[in-house]
Amino acid sequence: MKLGLATREAFGQALVELGRENPNIVVGDADLSKSTYTSSFAKEFPDRFFQCGIAEANLIGIGAGLASSGKIPFVSSFSAFILNKGFEQLRVTAAFPNVNLKVVGTHSGISIGEDGPSQMSVEDISLACSLAGFTVICPADEHATRALVRAAAAHRGPVFLRMGRAKAPILYRPETAFEIGKAVEIVLGTDITLIATGLLVAEAWKASVLLGKEGISARVLDMHTIKPLDRESIARAARETGAIVVAEEHLADSGLGVRVAQVVAETYPCVMEFVGIQDTYAESGAPGGLLDKYGLLARDLIAACHRALKRKR
Repeated sequence: MKLGLATREAFGQALVELGRENPNIVVGDADLSKSTYTSSFAKEFPDRFFQCGIAEANLIGIGAGLASSGKIPFVSSFSAFILNKGFEQLRVTAAFPNVNLKVVGTHSGISIGEDGPSQMSVEDISLACSLAGFTVICPADEHATRALVRAAAAHRGPVFLRMGRAKAPILYRPETAFEIGKAVEIVLGTDITLIATGLLVAEAWKASVLLGKEGISARVLDMHTIKPLDRESIARAARETGAIVVAEEHLADSGLGVRVAQVVAETYPCVMEFVGIQDTYAESGAPGGLLDKYGLLARDLIAACHRALKRKR
């Protein structure tokens, strides 16, 4: 599987393209533009770029004000900072008035690597989903990112987009279409379903291939939109395969898995297993080593599938 750009890099490229097409696109950042890749937008459109310094709460407030004045603002920082430092402003100035603000958190999850736990965001999906009216998106590769950044710009209302630092395997063609709230079924399967988001979609695909060699047919769904969920695809997977494994680079107690479980409980209850970070914070280390240590690789998804299939039988 070929590695492509990090989703944060693809976000930066998509932002410049949008800026050329629409003069109402404006961008704010919290003194991290070289890391969030908004620096290219700043260079090309200096009059439409707002450097807010190390002050995410102010960044959110300014972005919400720009949205209220008719602009389409994208505000960005590390996920750990923009969600945690800016949460009150996200709630009061963006969610409550339902303004057209696009919030982008980069360096999400533990694959940020050597920067360590203070900058690893493992709660951001949960926090973003708790904001009423917010759409929450987590793309798996560079092509999904470009398409979903465009979809977010066209969507009316507040959006949180979760981006990563690590290079992401390429799963899609450039022309692949994406729709907010509609999962992509990237592998057909009848025995069990793997539902994943972000960097874990590639691991789910690998797991599906390896399970196939064991004679196990594993469906894979890329749940790029975590809110609103594709309830139809989840219910159909539960009904048709009778077992689901959810995988995410996030705390398992509060992320995609609990949201999928709610849908399953309300539609077609089935056996479920959850692969995620288990009630802990990671340490500094190489991204691959961290994913290995905290059980977020294809082998861990395969083990979860075996547990689920045993319970299903």
